[in-house]
Amino acid sequence: MAMGSMRIWVDADACPRVVKEILYRAAERTATRVILVANQTLQVPRSPWLESVRVGAGFDVADNHIVQQAAPGDLVVTADIPLAAAVVEKGAQALDPRGELYTTENIRQRLNLRDFMDSLRSSGVDTGGAAPFSQADRQAFANQLDRLLTRHRRNPGG
Repeated sequence: MAMGSMRIWVDADACPRVVKEILYRAAERTATRVILVANQTLQVPRSPWLESVRVGAGFDVADNHIVQQAAPGDLVVTADIPLAAAVVEKGAQALDPRGELYTTENIRQRLNLRDFMDSLRSSGVDTGGAAPFSQADRQAFANQLDRLLTRHRRNPGG
Protein backbone atom coordinates (compact mmCIF):
# COMPACT_ATOMS: atom_id res chain seq x y z
CA MET A 1 0.00 0.00 0.00
CA ALA A 2 1.58 3.28 -1.10
CA MET A 3 1.85 6.00 1.48
CA GLY A 4 0.98 8.87 -0.79
CA SER A 5 3.53 11.10 -2.41
CA MET A 6 6.12 11.29 0.36
CA ARG A 7 9.62 10.62 -0.94
CA ILE A 8 12.79 10.21 1.08
CA TRP A 9 15.82 11.96 -0.41
CA VAL A 10 19.24 10.87 0.84
CA ASP A 11 22.38 12.99 0.72
CA ALA A 12 24.19 9.74 0.03
CA ASP A 13 27.86 10.66 -0.39
CA ALA A 14 28.50 10.87 3.36
CA CYS A 15 25.55 8.85 4.65
CA PRO A 16 26.65 5.88 6.79
CA ARG A 17 26.06 2.49 5.16
CA VAL A 18 24.01 1.28 8.13
CA VAL A 19 21.63 4.24 7.71
CA LYS A 20 21.19 3.41 4.02
CA GLU A 21 20.38 -0.18 4.97
CA ILE A 22 17.73 1.02 7.46
CA LEU A 23 16.25 3.16 4.68
CA TYR A 24 16.22 0.24 2.22
CA ARG A 25 14.25 -1.89 4.67
CA ALA A 26 11.86 0.96 5.50
CA ALA A 27 11.22 1.59 1.78
CA GLU A 28 10.20 -2.03 1.27
CA ARG A 29 8.15 -2.23 4.47
CA THR A 30 6.21 0.99 3.86
CA ALA A 31 6.23 1.24 0.05
CA THR A 32 7.97 4.61 0.21
CA ARG A 33 10.26 5.88 -2.55
CA VAL A 34 13.84 6.42 -1.40
CA ILE A 35 16.12 8.37 -3.75
CA LEU A 36 19.84 8.37 -2.99
CA VAL A 37 21.71 11.29 -4.54
CA ALA A 38 25.50 11.21 -4.87
CA ASN A 39 28.28 12.34 -7.18
CA GLN A 40 29.44 8.75 -7.54
CA THR A 41 27.72 5.59 -8.70
CA LEU A 42 25.88 3.84 -5.87
CA GLN A 43 24.80 0.23 -5.78
CA VAL A 44 21.30 -0.10 -4.32
CA PRO A 45 19.21 -3.25 -3.97
CA ARG A 46 16.81 -3.91 -6.84
CA SER A 47 13.45 -2.57 -5.75
CA PRO A 48 10.66 -0.48 -7.22
CA TRP A 49 11.03 1.75 -4.14
CA LEU A 50 14.77 2.49 -4.41
CA GLU A 51 16.50 4.79 -6.87
CA SER A 52 20.04 6.08 -7.18
CA VAL A 53 20.74 9.43 -8.87
CA ARG A 54 24.27 10.30 -9.86
CA VAL A 55 24.96 14.00 -10.22
CA GLY A 56 28.06 15.70 -11.56
CA ALA A 57 31.11 16.34 -9.42
CA GLY A 58 31.46 19.69 -7.73
CA PHE A 59 30.74 21.58 -4.57
CA ASP A 60 27.11 21.19 -3.41
CA VAL A 61 25.93 19.62 -6.71
CA ALA A 62 24.11 16.80 -4.89
CA ASP A 63 22.73 19.24 -2.31
CA ASN A 64 21.42 21.56 -5.01
CA HIS A 65 19.74 18.64 -6.80
CA ILE A 66 17.99 17.60 -3.58
CA VAL A 67 16.84 21.17 -2.85
CA GLN A 68 15.45 21.50 -6.38
CA GLN A 69 13.63 18.16 -6.29
CA ALA A 70 12.39 17.91 -2.69
CA ALA A 71 8.78 18.95 -2.16
CA PRO A 72 6.71 19.80 0.90
CA GLY A 73 6.01 16.60 2.78
CA ASP A 74 9.20 14.88 1.60
CA LEU A 75 11.93 13.79 4.01
CA VAL A 76 15.61 14.54 3.42
CA VAL A 77 18.26 12.52 5.25
CA THR A 78 21.41 14.61 5.65
CA ALA A 79 24.04 15.72 8.12
CA ASP A 80 24.56 18.89 6.03
CA ILE A 81 22.97 21.69 8.03
CA PRO A 82 22.71 24.25 5.18
CA LEU A 83 21.00 21.59 3.05
CA ALA A 84 18.66 20.77 5.94
CA ALA A 85 17.84 24.46 6.34
CA ALA A 86 17.07 24.85 2.63
CA VAL A 87 14.68 21.88 2.50
CA VAL A 88 12.98 22.78 5.79
CA GLU A 89 12.37 26.24 4.32
CA LYS A 90 10.66 24.52 1.34
CA GLY A 91 8.32 22.61 3.66
CA ALA A 92 10.15 19.29 3.63
CA GLN A 93 11.46 17.57 6.74
CA ALA A 94 15.15 16.93 7.37
CA LEU A 95 16.57 14.12 9.49
CA ASP A 96 20.19 13.77 10.56
CA PRO A 97 21.66 10.24 10.23
CA ARG A 98 22.09 10.31 14.02
CA GLY A 99 18.33 10.74 14.48
CA GLU A 100 17.95 14.48 15.06
CA LEU A 101 14.95 15.97 13.28
CA TYR A 102 15.66 19.46 11.96
CA THR A 103 12.69 21.80 12.28
CA THR A 104 11.89 25.44 11.62
CA GLU A 105 12.28 25.87 15.39
CA ASN A 106 15.83 24.45 15.69
CA ILE A 107 17.51 24.88 12.30
CA ARG A 108 18.60 28.51 12.84
CA GLN A 109 20.37 27.50 16.08
CA ARG A 110 22.11 24.62 14.27
CA LEU A 111 23.27 26.95 11.49
CA ASN A 112 24.60 29.45 14.03
CA LEU A 113 26.51 26.72 15.89
CA ARG A 114 27.92 25.40 12.61
CA ASP A 115 29.08 28.88 11.59
CA PHE A 116 30.62 29.44 15.04
CA MET A 117 32.54 26.15 14.84
CA ASP A 118 33.71 27.01 11.30
CA SER A 119 35.06 30.35 12.55
CA LEU A 120 36.87 28.62 15.42
CA ARG A 121 38.45 26.13 13.01
CA SER A 122 39.47 28.87 10.58
CA SER A 123 41.22 30.73 13.44
CA GLY A 124 43.26 27.61 14.24
CA VAL A 125 41.25 26.12 17.10
CA ASP A 126 41.11 22.32 17.05
CA THR A 127 37.42 21.57 17.57
CA GLY A 128 37.83 17.82 17.14
CA GLY A 129 35.57 15.97 14.78
CA ALA A 130 32.25 14.25 14.94
CA ALA A 131 32.06 11.31 17.28
CA PRO A 132 32.17 7.89 15.60
CA PHE A 133 28.78 6.63 14.46
CA SER A 134 27.48 4.43 17.28
CA GLN A 135 24.84 1.78 17.90
CA ALA A 136 22.88 4.44 19.83
CA ASP A 137 23.02 6.74 16.77
CA ARG A 138 21.75 3.93 14.56
CA GLN A 139 18.89 3.22 16.96
CA ALA A 140 18.00 6.92 17.30
CA PHE A 141 17.83 7.24 13.51
CA ALA A 142 15.71 4.09 13.09
CA ASN A 143 13.31 5.19 15.83
CA GLN A 144 12.89 8.71 14.46
CA LEU A 145 12.41 7.38 10.91
CA ASP A 146 9.76 4.96 12.15
CA ARG A 147 7.93 7.79 13.95
CA LEU A 148 7.96 9.94 10.81
CA LEU A 149 6.74 7.12 8.57
CA THR A 150 4.01 6.17 11.04
CA ARG A 151 2.88 9.80 11.27
CA HIS A 152 2.80 10.01 7.47
CA ARG A 153 0.74 6.82 7.19
CA ARG A 154 -1.81 8.33 9.55
CA ASN A 155 -1.85 11.68 7.80
CA PRO A 156 -0.59 11.28 4.20
CA GLY A 157 -1.26 14.89 3.28
CA GLY A 158 0.86 16.47 5.99
